[in-house]
Amino acid sequence: MPEAVVAITGASGALYAERLLRALSDADWDILLIVTREGAINLDLELGLSPSDLGKLKGVSLEENGNLAARSASGSAKIDHYIICPASGTTIGKLAAGISDNLVTRSAMVALKERRPLIVVPREAPYATIHLENMTKLSSWGVVVLPASPGFYSKPETIDDLVDFVVARILDQMNIEHQLGKRWTGEEVQ
Repeated sequence: MPEAVVAITGASGALYAERLLRALSDADWDILLIVTREGAINLDLELGLSPSDLGKLKGVSLEENGNLAARSASGSAKIDHYIICPASGTTIGKLAAGISDNLVTRSAMVALKERRPLIVVPREAPYATIHLENMTKLSSWGVVVLPASPGFYSKPETIDDLVDFVVARILDQMNIEHQLGKRWTGEEVQ
């Protein structure tokens, strides 16, 4: 089974993470889920869910953010993708500075040092200059910076449509087939 680390940090946008976890579960991926304290607060505020609720999804295993001896903290664990969704400005700043003081940042550093795919999904608005500089630094290291910025050309009708647009872009980066929305064909404009 392919395996991913999914980390939920303190930025707003828990719905993106929840939808991503469901899509990965439906695609039969094994998922190591890490939720920061602030991420858990947002899960509760925005969705009325706890990390253990998400841990009940098929293929999801919870890892404690304070456990730097967890599986996702090791480069010898062959993990296929690492996704931080949503990624707070603080988490992005720590990564750009090389700080790995919890399991979220340590597992991301493992992805960087092992040259494995890492996707960060910032959900800040507006971005401060330091956020832009940190994201530029991460991008120059090969990290995919995929802001939670939905498109509107598909004429979304619900919040789920907007969320699916962003989750579809994440799944595309992971080369996972999905049916989340319509793809641009070029025939939309005649």
